[in-house]
Amino acid sequence: MRFLGLGVVWRRRLPRVLELSESSPAVLLSGSVAFRALPPSSAWTPSLVWDLRSYSTETQPQLTTGIIKIMEQRMVAIEQRSAYLHERVNQPEATTAEYSTANKELQQLEDTMELIRDLRAKQKEIDGLKSLLVECPEDKDMQHMATEEMSAAREEEKRLQLLLLKSLLPKDDADEKDCILEVRAGTGGEEASLFAMDIFKMYEKFSQKKGWQFDVVEIMVSDLKGYKEASAAISGPGAYGLLKFESGVHRVQRVPVTEKSGRIHTSAVSVAILPQASAVDVQVRNEDLKIDTYRSGGSGGQHANTTNSAVRITHLPSGLTVSIQDERSQHMNKSKALKVLYARLYELERSRQHASRSKLRAQQIGSGDRSERIRTYNFPQGRVTDHRVGITVHSIAEVLEGESLEALINALLLQEEMDAIASFTSGSSL
Repeated sequence: MRFLGLGVVWRRRLPRVLELSESSPAVLLSGSVAFRALPPSSAWTPSLVWDLRSYSTETQPQLTTGIIKIMEQRMVAIEQRSAYLHERVNQPEATTAEYSTANKELQQLEDTMELIRDLRAKQKEIDGLKSLLVECPEDKDMQHMATEEMSAAREEEKRLQLLLLKSLLPKDDADEKDCILEVRAGTGGEEASLFAMDIFKMYEKFSQKKGWQFDVVEIMVSDLKGYKEASAAISGPGAYGLLKFESGVHRVQRVPVTEKSGRIHTSAVSVAILPQASAVDVQVRNEDLKIDTYRSGGSGGQHANTTNSAVRITHLPSGLTVSIQDERSQHMNKSKALKVLYARLYELERSRQHASRSKLRAQQIGSGDRSERIRTYNFPQGRVTDHRVGITVHSIAEVLEGESLEALINALLLQEEMDAIASFTSGSSL
């Protein structure tokens, strides 16, 4: 493994047994701290990254001169923008719309401006202490006191710089939203359906461990009681932000229950994670919706539904269709169908807006597209490999129980943060 001097503290307990890939970004564990290692082909340069040697379980990373210089440029731009907006809201001739727009932007900048003011004040204090050290070279007591205060002030300056850097990185507004999980069996017949059930239950267990609400929207059962298709609404703080990179093709290699000769088969399941949206996030007119009701299928007998409780909603402009027959109530099925439809329309619009995503993100994390193979679950070897960050976890049972899944998720989120810093240093985003 070659290091290019980039390290990022990851203060979460992770599984000890991780296999690192030489050809793609990976994570090196040290106790409860993980460090990012980059491949030789990395576009990062040592002058713009943090020095791995500055890390320990107690210390924070040292910001390089390059990053601090860019931060200063952004700080000046924000200060100028804030001053301009203050002038706008204080102008008597400003219209209600102009006042509202300027005031809204001011509120969005307020947290960052508070950090900037605190950092400026701390840097002014440091300058004062420097002057004191120069002016009183013979006064040992004064030198000692100023040196101690300087050390504390430097630590506080670094803390504020790190907070400010995080606030300046580009953010996805959808990260704090709830999400819709959709799992579909792919190639592999009944075995794919059985694995789709395993994957669906894995996310259910993970959600429970996170204290999130996991509501099944619909499940289509196969002949062997696997899941042809399954969807759920997951509600909890930052649910979409944590799960968004789970979208893609999950491949399984194992001996199916239907296999008599013990041969290993390869099957696939597609996963989609969509941010939940409301009527506020997407504008849908009633005339754009075609709503059909029909009798839901079932096992017959006392389970047969004799009313038109199943609902199919078609969004005419986009052609998107959602059908739900999970509940006996037509009203509940319609509510679930609208929730899924809003999520799909919202994601469709987001995909259009983010069509020109960072090339680095697309290469290292992946696009999040459900057609992209992202992970392999190899049962004979007891391992799970994420192909985007080159990590293998040798505890497949724990992953499917929702235990070790967070190790893989955290690696992807760490890569996203590195991409955001790459974007920041290139000056492509504020």
